[in-house]
Amino acid sequence: MTTHQMSDTELAGQPAAYWTGLAYEALIAFTRARQAELGFTQPQYWLLRNLSRNDLSPDGHGMTLPELQQAMSSYLRPEDDLKSEADVLLERGWLTRDDAGRLWITEPGESARADLKRHTPAIRDRIHQGIDDADYVTTLRVLQRMIHNTGDTPA
Repeated sequence: MTTHQMSDTELAGQPAAYWTGLAYEALIAFTRARQAELGFTQPQYWLLRNLSRNDLSPDGHGMTLPELQQAMSSYLRPEDDLKSEADVLLERGWLTRDDAGRLWITEPGESARADLKRHTPAIRDRIHQGIDDADYVTTLRVLQRMIHNTGDTPA
C-alpha cells in the first residue's frame, strides 16, 4: 500500500483488513514499548488485572495458569508466555502460588497493579492524539458493523 495522502475515493477502495492489521500491530507495539519503559510487560499487567478483585477478577480468587490463559484468550498474542511472565511476578513478590497451583495477587502486587494502571490514560491519550471521541466512536461502530456483516459477533 502507498503512503501518499489518499483521496476519500481511494481510501474507500482500500481493504479494511489490511489497515486494521497495520493499526493493531502499531498499537500493540506502541503500548508494549511504553509499558516496557515503565518496567513491566503487557501480559504481566493482564495477570495482575485478572487476579485483582479491584479489577477484572469478579471474586479475587486465585487462578491456575490454564484458567488465566482461558480468561485472556481473546487478547493474548502467540508470543506471550504466561508461565514466564508469572514467574517474574512471583520473583517480585507481586504474586504467590498455593499448593493447588493457583496464582494469587499479593498486597505489593495490588499496589503495583494500581500504579501501573495510572499510566494507562497517558498511553491512551498519546494514541488518541488528534482524534476526537466522536470520530473514535464512529470508527469502532464501523468496525463492529463489519464484524457483524461477516457473520461474527464482536466481543
